[in-house]
Amino acid sequence: MIEVFVTVNFKDKNFQTNVIVNKEMTWEKIKQLAEEQVKKQWDF
Repeated sequence: MIEVFVTVNFKDKNFQTNVIVNKEMTWEKIKQLAEEQVKKQWDF
């Protein structure tokens, strides 16, 4: 497992978040996880 920092654009703002992923995980899946995490935190 590794920690990856990702910048996600959500509602015209940039958010930096970290996700813990397997080394074999694709960039698309990592990006998807980061976007879901930001949406959960900021979409109320």
